[in-house]
Amino acid sequence: MQTINGILYAAMLRLGAANLSIHRTIVNDLNVFPIPDGDTGDNMLMTISSGCDAVSGTEENIETVSSAAAYGMLLGARGNSGVILSRIFSGIAKRLTGCRQVDVRMFGEALESGVYEAYGAVPVPVEGTILTVFKDAVSYANSRVKEDTSFEEFFDHLTQELKASLERTPDLLDVLKQAGVVDSGGAGIVYIADGMKKALYPEVTEQNGKTDFNEKPRSVTPDFSKFGSDSELTFGYCTEFLLRLQNRKTEMNRFDVDELIDFLNSVGDSIVCFREGSIVKVHVHTKTPGEVLNHCQLYGEFLTVKIENMTIQHEETTIQNRYESSKSEDSDPVLRVVPHKRYGYVAVASGDGLKELFTSLGTDAVVDGGQSMNPSTEDFIKAFRMTGAEVIFVFPNNGNVILTARQAASIYKDADVRVVPTHDIGQGYCALSMLDDSSDRPDDVEAVLNEAISGVVTGCVSVASRDANQNCVDIKKGQYLGFVGDTVYCAEESPEKALEKLADSLNAGNYDVMLLLSGCDASEESAQKSASDFEKRFPRTETILMSGGQPIYHYLVILQ
Repeated sequence: MQTINGILYAAMLRLGAANLSIHRTIVNDLNVFPIPDGDTGDNMLMTISSGCDAVSGTEENIETVSSAAAYGMLLGARGNSGVILSRIFSGIAKRLTGCRQVDVRMFGEALESGVYEAYGAVPVPVEGTILTVFKDAVSYANSRVKEDTSFEEFFDHLTQELKASLERTPDLLDVLKQAGVVDSGGAGIVYIADGMKKALYPEVTEQNGKTDFNEKPRSVTPDFSKFGSDSELTFGYCTEFLLRLQNRKTEMNRFDVDELIDFLNSVGDSIVCFREGSIVKVHVHTKTPGEVLNHCQLYGEFLTVKIENMTIQHEETTIQNRYESSKSEDSDPVLRVVPHKRYGYVAVASGDGLKELFTSLGTDAVVDGGQSMNPSTEDFIKAFRMTGAEVIFVFPNNGNVILTARQAASIYKDADVRVVPTHDIGQGYCALSMLDDSSDRPDDVEAVLNEAISGVVTGCVSVASRDANQNCVDIKKGQYLGFVGDTVYCAEESPEKALEKLADSLNAGNYDVMLLLSGCDASEESAQKSASDFEKRFPRTETILMSGGQPIYHYLVILQ
């Protein structure tokens, strides 16, 4: 095979995603730290799946397909690995601009553009990660391209070096060598490339349309209690679908997407509507979704449909702003909101107690997520719109979410978005609890927030997922770890004993305040007993117990 077009490229993406889906648990388990919070496989799968959802399986123009896929991944990117993956495909799409089909040499140049884009997305690139694995493989494959090199041969070289470079990652990163694992993001890109390679062979069959990815990433069950028998429909329904235009219903070259947008504006708001080939993507907030579906079915048939009551949707419950359809500077469709206040605040948290805590501190929107459930770029953009502010301060509260927040900030054009680099819940809590936004200068407010997070200590208690040795602490699977960041202080047989040892190791009695947040797996009685013991042992430290409801961590201890 000497050239590929949009149809084949779309098939390559879908098979790449399908192969990652099969192996995502393996990628998740390549976790340096021995607690059950590995989510790299999930993040990469949800990212590339968002790209697959955005493309048509019948569009021959590879520029159109690559651009749509890149935009879909941009919005769906989750976690550091997902953001890097989205930037790889963004770089590929940039090089394919103006191309209906490409040969091997040009495709290799597109991959080089992906390397450049991915490295540019990371403030301090670290070798021994997905960046190195992809860079090494692209360089190796391109160095072997000749005039008659086929795509099959090119992908043989590419996947061969991806695997070889992945095996070398522990030699570049001590943390990988100590944990006895290879880089998880690098493993993810290996599985994606292996899947893409399968599309080059005739014996590989694939359905025309969205691949049925097995083992879907975790989903969140809606809280139906938010809309009871006496509730009144206030916000309407978030209605999204992909519509395939049908020749028997409409003339393709005469279909006017602007006329459809005019109709959608007459029955709803928050419109996103654009066409890619014969597929129309629609997003609308409306109280009459049936009317929308009936109208759109005049032009074609639905590929996917999603209708959700926005009172139940957590991120939509406080929307009070009116949106208008517009386009950003790079022509990507976005929703524009008219600011009505100076400052707004967005935080990331998981667990009802933590969400309520951040709301009580003045947060306009709490994005659901955190460790093992990283929010997407689009999740942040939705939250930004909810604030209705000129300047938005964002608190990611997790080191693996900061890059996604920054990517969302770079996309959003309706406000000055500033990401405060909070690496954990404790930093986010302390920053907001010391918030002073009396100054009209955003730089002054940001400086105070950055100063507030500098002296915070956040301790964690979680169960060990495997045997390990961290910081000279022997760990057995099933024990409870007390740790701060990557530093393990103790491994005990009960979460309360680990909490006690952790508090001692951190000299909790030297701090003014200890905020103790119990997780969803913690016993209420045991948490209260631990808090009572701390009050006696640390009389000068104010001990505050709250039910955080967070997953993964039985306890979080915030010292300030």
